[in-house]
Amino acid sequence: MTRESRLVVASCIAALLVAPPSWAQAPAVPPASLQAPAAAAFGREEIEQLVAPIALYPDSMVAQVLMACTYPLEVVAAARWLKANPDLKGKALEDALQKQTWDPSVKSLTVFPQVLAMLDERLDLTQKLGDAFLAQQKDVLDAVQRLRARAEQAGNLKSGKEQTVTRVEEGGTTVIRIEPADPQTVYVPTYDPHVVYGAWPYPAYPPYYYYPPYYYPYGWAPGAAFVGFTAGIIIGGALWGGCNWGGGGVYVDHHSYNNFNRTNVGDGSGRGNWQHSPEHRKGVGYRDQASRDKFGGGQRAGIASREQFRGRDQGQRDAGRGSAGGAGSRTGVGDRASGIGGDRSGMSDRGSGFSGVGSGAQTRDFSNRGAASRSSAGAGRGGGFSGGGFGGGGGGRGGGRR
Repeated sequence: MTRESRLVVASCIAALLVAPPSWAQAPAVPPASLQAPAAAAFGREEIEQLVAPIALYPDSMVAQVLMACTYPLEVVAAARWLKANPDLKGKALEDALQKQTWDPSVKSLTVFPQVLAMLDERLDLTQKLGDAFLAQQKDVLDAVQRLRARAEQAGNLKSGKEQTVTRVEEGGTTVIRIEPADPQTVYVPTYDPHVVYGAWPYPAYPPYYYYPPYYYPYGWAPGAAFVGFTAGIIIGGALWGGCNWGGGGVYVDHHSYNNFNRTNVGDGSGRGNWQHSPEHRKGVGYRDQASRDKFGGGQRAGIASREQFRGRDQGQRDAGRGSAGGAGSRTGVGDRASGIGGDRSGMSDRGSGFSGVGSGAQTRDFSNRGAASRSSAGAGRGGGFSGGGFGGGGGGRGGGRR
């Protein structure tokens, strides 16, 4: 090595030795390729798969199921609470519901135990439907209309003693409304979504359906291409939602809501556009960035969800660290559930340890636990709500009860 080369090497070594320590401590910036990709919008095929089990429900029930699906943990809580209290009926059920802090849309489904059982049975699809509805409301409602048109074309959607099916103009297009023939009595339709809409066009996205066998009408068999109905359910004011098919959203009927909810919201008449209430999300992560920005999910909620998902609140985590091998008691769902505007920690004493689900591996665990929850819900009547899920102003003309 020449003298000049040795001088260059020595200079480089000296420069490295006197370099500011902050150089070595500068945080590494992760390459863009390692950052989580944005969630893709739900495609037409997947949305139709998700709404197929409910598309032939009455408009008002469709609206309230969609609302409730945005609160998957409260759906779990309500389904298991109802199963644990099968003898609660009528006024007793209504009074018991007053003590619960679930969203009114979730409470309303206790009147329809088979619907609540279906949503609890497949929590993964319930959460997906709720996520799709939050991010793509118009796409979801349009999918319901497409499926109704197919069922009608196949001869499987028509008026009868249980329901009234009409075609009306809304928002410059023709839509199909389904309403109970008797506003006070609802017959929940039962059908196989694989065949009731004609040949299912998306083999990669087969629809899901579930009802306990005793809910099917006499003579029904798997694969039957007709719509049956459950026994009529006297609902009182349990159905207070509606679909604004032309505007691509859902609304709340003030009068019916107040009657069933024992509240006095709005002006007591007219309609209000439904608004999602993040406090009833109970720490479940939002799928897409727009929803996270709008409803305050974000990264911190996702981190909390991972701990809450394990059924452990902060006190349990501290206790677990303080005793070797002590698992602590599982947090369930029940009386300590936060009220409107309350904290978003897990729900307490009764039921499951679900206390938050995000996406990815969390959602897969959510699905696995949902598969373990197969059970039919006990029969129930009545209601009684606390809280609200809509804003002021009238909704557009739409389906639901008139």
